[in-house]
This record gives sequence, C-alpha cells and structure tokens, in this order.
Amino acid sequence: MTVSYDYAGRSVLVTGGTKGIGAGIATAFLAAGADVVVCARKNPGELPSAGGRTASFVAADVRDADQVAALADTVIERHGRLDVVINNAGGSPYAMAATAPPRLHARIIELNLIAPLHVAQAAYNVMKDGGSIVMIGSVSGVRPSPGTAAYGAAKAGLHHLAACLAAEWAPLVRVNSLVVGLVDAGEDQAGHYGGPEALAEVKATIPAGRMALPADVARACLYLGAESYVTGSTLTIDGGGELPAWNYIVQREK
Repeated sequence: MTVSYDYAGRSVLVTGGTKGIGAGIATAFLAAGADVVVCARKNPGELPSAGGRTASFVAADVRDADQVAALADTVIERHGRLDVVINNAGGSPYAMAATAPPRLHARIIELNLIAPLHVAQAAYNVMKDGGSIVMIGSVSGVRPSPGTAAYGAAKAGLHHLAACLAAEWAPLVRVNSLVVGLVDAGEDQAGHYGGPEALAEVKATIPAGRMALPADVARACLYLGAESYVTGSTLTIDGGGELPAWNYIVQREK
C-alpha cells in the first residue's frame, strides 16, 4: 500500500532544511506539492528540490528571536500563508558534562530548546487559518545521553514543550513531536562511530537492522503535517529501539 499526500497550495517552513534530515524533509514536502522555505545561517548554494520545484531559502539564526520573527514574515510575504513548520534545526558536539564549558551547555540548550520555542511562537502568530508544528526530537531525550547531556536534556524539554503548546494552542494549531533514533543522513557515519566495524556493531543494536534514513523521518512529518485530530502526541522513529548491550554480548558469544 502506498500512502500519498497532496500539499498543493500549502506553505511549509523547515528550519535547518538545507542538509541532512532537514533536506530530506523539505524534499518530501516539495514532492507532495508544497511551497517550501528552508532556513539556515548560510546558504549552501544547492537547495532541496523535487518534481521540478526547488525550496526557497532565508538566511536566519533561529537562536535570534528577531530573526525568527522576520523569517515568519518572509514566508507570509512569499506565499501568503504558513501551514506547516518543521522545527528541525539543532545538534550538539560531543562534550562530557564535567568538563564542557558552561557557555557551550547554554548554547546547546538555546539551539535545541529555546530556538524551537521562538520559531513555534512566531509561526503561531501568523497561522491565521490554523496549522501544524512538528518538533524534531531525539531518543537522546528519552534515555541517557552520555557525552551529549545538555543536548539530551534540551530534547527532553522539547518533547514536553510540544505537549504544552498543543494544549495551549488547540484546536487552531496542532503541535506534535518526533523521537528520532540513529539516522544515516549521508555524512561519514563510519568515521563518526570509529570505523566500519564499530558502525556495524551500532547498527546491530537496532532491531530494524539499519539506521533511519531522512526519508523515514520525512514520511512521519508528512503525516503529522496533514490535517488530522492528532495533537500533543509523540511519535517514535527508531527502528524498534536500541537493544541493550547485554543482549548483543549474549548473541555474540553464542
């Protein structure tokens, strides 16, 4: 069975939509007929495209509330409406909590929690006909996240923020979150995990047998962006979770 969506005449904003998961999400909405605006601090030159259509770009630092307000106004100027916002911008370097500079912790929380709140607030103020906001969360916010403690704490807050906004803004604007697991976003995954053997061991902890692809996350965004009764919900995209280390050790020893 194939599920298709028609977003013709709809306007979609994807923060951090120029690469990785964000670019995959933007591409899916373009393929569904939406007018898509992506933002990032710098224009990468090559923007997401599908079906002969290309996303438009706005330079914006989503940590800056004034730039976020201008971003929402720009979307309205270009397309006359804003129907869906995908709060995707985020991330964190690896940094142990005991030694990371306090300023780094503050910037990580600002990017992954405060910035999505700014974006959601600006979007709500221009969504006169209602709309949908999707927070791109992480499994780091629902289980221990050693090495990225501030990031995990921010994502936990983001999941809760989505539920709070959903309650405040219903029924006009729906707000949901995705708990996203390990994703193969096209970067050097083997290098990130310490080499091909380590990467294979990481993938072995995922019941689905592979990492998620940006397209997997994008399909969930298409569903949550479409008009429905669903709000205040958290949808997990993790391939069945991460098997505990003891399970992998037992299987390896058999």
